[in-house]
Amino acid sequence: MKSKILILFLSMNLLHWSCTDLEEDVLDESLTGSGQAEAISGAISPAYGQVAWTWRHTNYYGLQLIPSDEAILPYRGGVDWFDGGKFMAAQQHLITPSNDLVGSAWNELTINIARSLAAIEVLQPLANEGNTTAAGALFEMKALKGYLNMLLLDSWGVVFQKDKQSEFSQVLRGQDAIDYIEEELLSVVDVINDDKGPGRMTKSAVQGLLARLYLNAAVYRDPYGTPSFTTEDMNKVIDYCDQIINSGGFSLSAEYFDLFNDNNNSNTEVIFAADQRGVMQNEHSRWAYWSIPGSLIARPEYPSSDGTDGPAITSDFYQTWVEAYGAEDPADADARFYKKNAMVPEELEDLTGLTPLNDQDHYYCVVPEEFEIDRGILRGILWGPRKDSNGEFFTCDDGVRIYPLKQVKGNGPDKDVAYVDLTLQVDFSDEGRAHHSGYRVSKYQFSHTSPNGNNYSSVDLVLMRLAEIYLMRAEAKLRSGDAAAALADVNTVRASRTARPNQTPPALSSINLDIMFRERGFELYWEGFRRGDQIRFGKYEDIWTEKTDTDVRHRLFPIPQDAIDGSSNIPEFLIQNDGY
Repeated sequence: MKSKILILFLSMNLLHWSCTDLEEDVLDESLTGSGQAEAISGAISPAYGQVAWTWRHTNYYGLQLIPSDEAILPYRGGVDWFDGGKFMAAQQHLITPSNDLVGSAWNELTINIARSLAAIEVLQPLANEGNTTAAGALFEMKALKGYLNMLLLDSWGVVFQKDKQSEFSQVLRGQDAIDYIEEELLSVVDVINDDKGPGRMTKSAVQGLLARLYLNAAVYRDPYGTPSFTTEDMNKVIDYCDQIINSGGFSLSAEYFDLFNDNNNSNTEVIFAADQRGVMQNEHSRWAYWSIPGSLIARPEYPSSDGTDGPAITSDFYQTWVEAYGAEDPADADARFYKKNAMVPEELEDLTGLTPLNDQDHYYCVVPEEFEIDRGILRGILWGPRKDSNGEFFTCDDGVRIYPLKQVKGNGPDKDVAYVDLTLQVDFSDEGRAHHSGYRVSKYQFSHTSPNGNNYSSVDLVLMRLAEIYLMRAEAKLRSGDAAAALADVNTVRASRTARPNQTPPALSSINLDIMFRERGFELYWEGFRRGDQIRFGKYEDIWTEKTDTDVRHRLFPIPQDAIDGSSNIPEFLIQNDGY
């Protein structure tokens, strides 16, 4: 039996290590050197290096984004992004145990858990011998394993209790799973270092994870029922959030989109992130370019730095912004919604009578390295570089020409003759799945340090930041009956985005659970929180674009059939989740 478990949960994962092509470089200069220092860095780098791959767009990130109401990925023009129908099934909550999105997310996450466990086994003897650096790294790996198991619990309702590679894994659910993760995190929260930067597990990161665990504990105990939030849990959320906020180690970023730029590793709002400072070839900036139109070249110095015409926001999610701001355009009202970077001269704004067939003189010039695409939620006609028939950019004395964006992707009637005009409608109909359909999300910057615009991104993937801490505390206070304190926390976050004062969102005058849910959507959109928020706020069974399923059992994903088959000779080791 033990041999089978090792094949299922460790040996298979270890075999996959060599397939990921991760650059397992030293992540901190303090760990360089020889002997034990190399052993320590060599142990933790594979585990940390896997985090970005776990959160890859076709792994865990896509599994959080597409099933929520904030994103949709249609079969673009009948030619792009079908991928066996896995994204459409995720949108409709019709995922099966053989769905590749579920399988990929599960595999990469369990690989990551195996790597953290392997690191622990290397570090524990060194720590026992009195090596304080090894002990610090050991605490980090225990925290990372707790975090990864929480991701497993959140999506599949299971946790693997396994403290040594030679042990038989125990599959935990419900309160047992909560207790195990809590024990893992509590064992290190008071001893782990807090000075390693956001790319490493720190005391503040562990405190944030504990706050997340207690905030969602009611869901984890009874994933198919109506959550019963206890005073004890909410008080723990508030306590851990208080400790982070009162530590003075973090501050809210005045410019919202600085959180997702090249230098975000040093942004004082970021608490935990997947460190990508030039070492992660396989990340490929996917959080930056997945949604971007394929016709848009974001870094003109690198002609291949285009988007993929992937997911768009649903019209349902867009309407939450419209309903919040009424007659005022949310782009004008809220700095988190949109930042204009393409500074189109006013005399060029009017495109009446123009098309890509007659606008050869309708451009402005930019030095390639200085060009930045707009950020946030992109609508309508965009601007960007344009290529000639030989695939070369049209240039001018000051650099490259920036035109209204020409549609060069897909097979629709607009190809090569019309502008990319992003529309509100996006669905699975012929019109709604066109390459120009749907408003897009440009939250992450295309890295300036990349050698080609898409690979080797230096933009860290933000996995925890101070705004989330304020919002968790606000929600816990609201669920505890202290609406005034909850409102103050939410307004603190809104008021912090002061870099563009005319777009700083105004203070709210009142708050309830619906507004709390909405505010989390505005602040944390496309960061992997929405599915969990919908479940916790009782909205996951609602109806939205192309999704009519109301089965509460679909709150959890199916355990991949391959994983169940792999343990079939061990009675009841992996039991499929209800509803699949």
